Amino acid sequence: MFPFCDSHNDFPVFHISISHFFFLSLAKEKNMRRDNESSVSEFILLGLPIWTENQGIYYTLFLVMYLITVLGNLLIILLIRLDSCLHAPMYFFLSHLAFTDISFSSVTTPKMLMNMQTQSQSISYAGCISQVCFFLFFGGLDSFLLTSMAYDRYVAICHPLHYTTIMSQNICFLLVTVSCVLSCTGTLLHTLLLVRLSFCGDNTLPHFFCDLSTLLKLSSSDTTVNKLVILIVGTVVLTLPFICILVSYGHIGGTILRVPSTKGICKALSTCGSHLSVVSLYYGAIIGLYFFPSSNNSNDKDVIVSLLYTLVTPMLNPFIYSLRNRDMKGALGNILSREKFHHDEHYFSY
Repeated sequence: MFPFCDSHNDFPVFHISISHFFFLSLAKEKNMRRDNESSVSEFILLGLPIWTENQGIYYTLFLVMYLITVLGNLLIILLIRLDSCLHAPMYFFLSHLAFTDISFSSVTTPKMLMNMQTQSQSISYAGCISQVCFFLFFGGLDSFLLTSMAYDRYVAICHPLHYTTIMSQNICFLLVTVSCVLSCTGTLLHTLLLVRLSFCGDNTLPHFFCDLSTLLKLSSSDTTVNKLVILIVGTVVLTLPFICILVSYGHIGGTILRVPSTKGICKALSTCGSHLSVVSLYYGAIIGLYFFPSSNNSNDKDVIVSLLYTLVTPMLNPFIYSLRNRDMKGALGNILSREKFHHDEHYFSY
């Protein structure tokens, strides 16, 4: 049994607080350097490509989706903390993934909803830099956590006799720590290079949040180094983890095919089905956005795909893990039964 749930949010929160202080300081320094220049002090977010008369409907829809995202992922964290049957490595990583999904969606969605409600499209320079920072951090952390979960499934299916030895408590904490450090390092590189750029002309972003690649197009400085770092960090944060996931499931598939029992095959597939669904949603949207980009004159597709992986995917994750996972459904049933029992006991005591 793994007593993981007591501190499963320590690492992300620690890095967030340090990053927030550091990057806001950089933004203030940048503002001081721009006093004698004609640089922009804010950006204009054009938002989603929807008609103005339909904004009320979309606002309600996105608000409901965001609330489902937050409440659904909080429910996952709560179930893992309260049910001792879920104190295992896979659910340890899942609790971190749920926390990351809440944070990742919260980086962009509240600002988008506020702009839709107030009809204000502006975001300050410091706010824009902070949004880029946290978006990159949680996006990278999501990728590394999905990779850690794939490795956990690989060990569980391909090396079941050594599972408890390989996936020890120390190894699980190490994987989460390394994920945070790598994601934070990539975020530092991007943000340090971003705050050195000048924005003296157009300040209109055809997006609903401060997207790094969109910001680079507005800069009046040379962005060659920034684009090179995007390529290198993107390889480390997205491409290599995706390859590791594919290799893990390649080995898992080979092991499953060697299992003579149909029941054994179904059990193995059921333990991987939820994770595979989440991986497909997450990387499918990213591949569609970055490997098949739209033309410079048509940005609508990029905005819609960005909405898919910043809001829709985090919202679907709780449903995927709840509906496709017997342990999660069992934990939810146990919690509800326990609450009903306590309620009935309290009622009959009168």
